[in-house]
Amino acid sequence: MSNIVKKNVIMDSDAIRRALVRIAHEIIEKNKGVEDVVIVGIRTRGVPLAQRIAAEVGSIENCEMTVGMLDITLYRDDLSTLGYNPVVHGTDINFDLSGKHVILVDDVLYTGRTIRAALDAVIDMGRPKTIQLAVLVDRGHKELPIRADYVGKNVPTSQKETIEVVLNEIDGEDEVYIGEVVD
Repeated sequence: MSNIVKKNVIMDSDAIRRALVRIAHEIIEKNKGVEDVVIVGIRTRGVPLAQRIAAEVGSIENCEMTVGMLDITLYRDDLSTLGYNPVVHGTDINFDLSGKHVILVDDVLYTGRTIRAALDAVIDMGRPKTIQLAVLVDRGHKELPIRADYVGKNVPTSQKETIEVVLNEIDGEDEVYIGEVVD
């Protein structure tokens, strides 16, 4: 059985906050404001990150941002390897995505397969004007031609390393660290 050993903290709560504030400003700048911009977090840790980014954008632009939650479980290309009863947490997007600038938010960009599944799910719900990607950490090792439009931190890693994101809303603290898989 493999275990992940906490190795090195690469972002503390202040670094996470600063990264999300920067991403919020970049979203506003790239979209020339926030008209028709919606923010969609990919479950699980993409959701609180999306909510934080939306709050920051709303604070800067003095508006209320539309935020949704996306569960990509049934869109995964490895669904058959997850077992016969995958846990589906549900998608909560109660607004039309057609013609919108959709900002997908996830915690870590690794192979790109989660984002590919999220793109399929979003397209099934409407025809957005654009789909942009915001991630807290890009760790490299892409298997698909997917890149983030907004990145909190680029962290080159080895295949034996993992990036672990813990967030206050889920885990009781904010931290990003590099872990190493040990047997």
